[in-house]
Amino acid sequence: MTAGTAGAIRPKAKVRLGDRVFSSTTIVAGSLILATLAAVALFLVIQSIPALFAHAGELPNNATNFWSWVWPLVFGTIWAAVIALLIATPLSIGIALFISHYAPRRVAAVLGYIIDLLAAVPSVVFGLWGIATLASFVQPFYVWLGEYLGWIPLFAPPVSGTGRTILTAGLVLAVMVIPIMTAICREIFLQTPRLHEEAALALGATRWEMVKMAVLPFARSGIVSAIMLGLGRALGETLAIAMVLSPALIVKFALLQAQSPNTIAANIALQFPEATGIGVNALIASGLVLFVVTLLINVLARYIVNRRKAFSGAN
Repeated sequence: MTAGTAGAIRPKAKVRLGDRVFSSTTIVAGSLILATLAAVALFLVIQSIPALFAHAGELPNNATNFWSWVWPLVFGTIWAAVIALLIATPLSIGIALFISHYAPRRVAAVLGYIIDLLAAVPSVVFGLWGIATLASFVQPFYVWLGEYLGWIPLFAPPVSGTGRTILTAGLVLAVMVIPIMTAICREIFLQTPRLHEEAALALGATRWEMVKMAVLPFARSGIVSAIMLGLGRALGETLAIAMVLSPALIVKFALLQAQSPNTIAANIALQFPEATGIGVNALIASGLVLFVVTLLINVLARYIVNRRKAFSGAN
């Protein structure tokens, strides 16, 4: 055996038991997630078939077909989530920027703990807060909006006398998603390269100009991820919406009226205990629609993030 041949033949690296166990565990965990997702999708599809092909009069509310029945629920789900995001997004970004770049270290640590604690509050507590405190608190403001801005379709009267409207539900959802969105944005802002920030300040930029030039562009994809995660949380919320709203199967954008569009998740929670026969299949089919909508949103978020992942702190 020549020296060159001896140098080319190398002993195989010995794989440690811990590495083998860890690798096998991660593979099993990833496969389990895919299997669970596939099982849930298969269950929803099988149970939804009777409702998807039901004839007129067999579905709840004597709907002519499944899609005419589920469309108001899809609208209410998306409309409530959009209202929540319009309120929560600027607040989350502002809070995250304050914690990461403006607040003193001790204050930032305390605020971070408070934000993380809010994420652990059960949704039923937010629902009770919404109907017992928030609805009565904002109702006079709703009356003012209806009186002076009622000519705008969004604020068209009659104004609800209880304050339990789709706007109140959106406010409750906004409070619920702010902790998640803020935590993600905060971590992304803290990942901004220190050299980028110092270079902006060295060029004479103010702190806000430094944030605008260095932090926000770097965190753009991360902010999108936070928004999409908050949207997914808002779309699937059940108890808080069911407790706050006075729902109806309607499609309208009015924010202050007593009758408000219902959401898929809240409708399932309210109707499932009394549903029988094809009514159960209809509720499961509406869950399938929500499953597909959430999946499409996650795919869109991943696509947006991946477009700029090499230039941001999103991953």
